[in-house]
Amino acid sequence: MTTPTRDEVLRAPKVLLHDHLDGGLRPATVLELAHEIGHDLPAQDAEGLGRWFRDAADSGSLERYLETFDHTVAVMQTSEALARVARECVEDLAADGVVYAEVRWAPEQHLAEGLSLDQTVAAVQAGFDQGQEAAGGRIVVRQLLTAMRQGARSREIAELAIAWRDRGVAGFDIAGAEAGYPPTRHLDAFEYLQRENAHFTIHAGEGFGLPSIWQAIQWCGADRLGHGVRIVDDIEVGADGHARLGRLAAYVRDARIPLEMCPSSNIQTGAATSIAEHPIGLLTRLQFRVTVNTDNRLMSGTSMTHEMSSLVDAFGYDLADLRWFTINAMKSAFLPFDERLDIINGVIKPAYAALAAPR
Repeated sequence: MTTPTRDEVLRAPKVLLHDHLDGGLRPATVLELAHEIGHDLPAQDAEGLGRWFRDAADSGSLERYLETFDHTVAVMQTSEALARVARECVEDLAADGVVYAEVRWAPEQHLAEGLSLDQTVAAVQAGFDQGQEAAGGRIVVRQLLTAMRQGARSREIAELAIAWRDRGVAGFDIAGAEAGYPPTRHLDAFEYLQRENAHFTIHAGEGFGLPSIWQAIQWCGADRLGHGVRIVDDIEVGADGHARLGRLAAYVRDARIPLEMCPSSNIQTGAATSIAEHPIGLLTRLQFRVTVNTDNRLMSGTSMTHEMSSLVDAFGYDLADLRWFTINAMKSAFLPFDERLDIINGVIKPAYAALAAPR
């Protein structure tokens, strides 16, 4: 199969499992909302502001990367602002060829102007509903509710996810700096979710190594790993190219635990040095359940088309490889099984078949 062009990558259906709502705002929207509330920004035009976010995120430090969110979260403190950002998120993803997305965000960070947790979720859902309706059925979007791992509200947010799970919320997540904040601090929330037969993912193996991944899976019961890039620390590759998997890496592969990989973001936070040297190449060759994601589209100046195209350039992937990533992601979604099958068989496979057909 021939190497796909960027236009073909854009037209190919894509599935996104790891995307932060507060990391994907349009620079122009940040400017407008900041002006309305008198929030000072480091740049005064959309182009300059977008550049500032990318440069600030290019520090190589996860902690510094997370500081950029001070500005986006500051302008997302009202129902109107949350709904607008959510609607624009859906519009941007649909324009990028995304057919299914789970977008995560932390309700506890959006209470500064008096909103309740329930009101924040309602506002985001209203925006998602508006965006999906405007897209005419071309995209399905669900919320993942995130608790901050340095905070103490994870059980409360888990209960919020359950309260909304039939109204647009697909699951739960924890995020924030990994070092010093192991997922086991939030065991109560995870045990509650398991009792409720609910789905959750955990940021693990990005800023911290194998212990974080091990705890997320074996102590907390994560369905998926947010990033999980450091699982390569448990894989030895010999001079002959043969890979030997340690116990944890073998378990992750055997159990088909999905890895929510975000190549461009990992380079910014220092988890990888380049796309070509990103562990996604090895993990794909070893047939882990690899998925491709954006993480924070504003901070990384990225899109699903950009992420996929970067992998095509670095590893020579063809449409069959991109189809594999996409079906991996759809299989791993927190959507009911029959709905996942409908998207795989009714949208993804036919679209890739049409792209691959001889002209």
